Amino acid sequence: MIPPNSTLVKYDTPVLISRTTDKKSKPAGATARPGKDGKLGATLSGTTPLGTSSLGATNVPVPPVPKPNKLPPVDATKQKETEDVLNSILPPREYNEEGQLWVQQVSSTPATRLDVMNLQEQLDQKLQQRQARETGICPVRRELYSQCFDELIRQVTLGCAERGLLLLRVRDEIRMTLAAYQTLYESSVAFGMRKALQAEQGRAETEQKISDLEKEKEELLSQLASLKAKCDEIEKREAERRQAEERKHAEEIQFLKRTNQQLKTQLESVLAPSKK
Repeated sequence: MIPPNSTLVKYDTPVLISRTTDKKSKPAGATARPGKDGKLGATLSGTTPLGTSSLGATNVPVPPVPKPNKLPPVDATKQKETEDVLNSILPPREYNEEGQLWVQQVSSTPATRLDVMNLQEQLDQKLQQRQARETGICPVRRELYSQCFDELIRQVTLGCAERGLLLLRVRDEIRMTLAAYQTLYESSVAFGMRKALQAEQGRAETEQKISDLEKEKEELLSQLASLKAKCDEIEKREAERRQAEERKHAEEIQFLKRTNQQLKTQLESVLAPSKK
């Protein structure tokens, strides 16, 4: 049920359309009226019951008095067109209350400056009552400002229907733009959530891969240390072997020099007597 006066748009007094009990017990267009004998009789609205007349005759139907056809005044026709345009912009709202169907038409009363001031006060009051946020995305604030804009369209339409229709186009364009932004926001949020889930699912695999790589790194570092130690040992051993070979080579050279010198001395001593 839509409670009355729950919107900033000005509506007329609700009108009762039908009852649930009436739909079950009586045909459409019939109302129960008491007869002259005290019993209830179904009569059609706008007609005289059969068997009676205003002159006291019985069982004689009295035709309704024909009314002369008159053209409606220009102001009434214009007002009717304005009301039709207003109803197309802001359709009547219906609600059920205790099995009764009520219809509430939008008000066709022109607005004054006081009405606009009251509308502003009601908007501020409802914003405070419903605790609407002043900044950011707020559905409550958006709903209240939408109702306020509808009320302004109603007031403008009563003065100029064309201007009201133009404002209706502006309102629809704004709503379409907001719907597009909302769709874009929802799609971006869904995309972000999907990426977050994918990242969460791949997080365990990435952590396991990082752990394996760290273990492999430690093994490679240990291999590097062992190979480096082995390399140092080989270099040390080769350096010692080279020193030993150099020392041995130097000793051989010295031995060969001494031998050469001895042989040279012996040769000279052998050759010396032969010259004499």
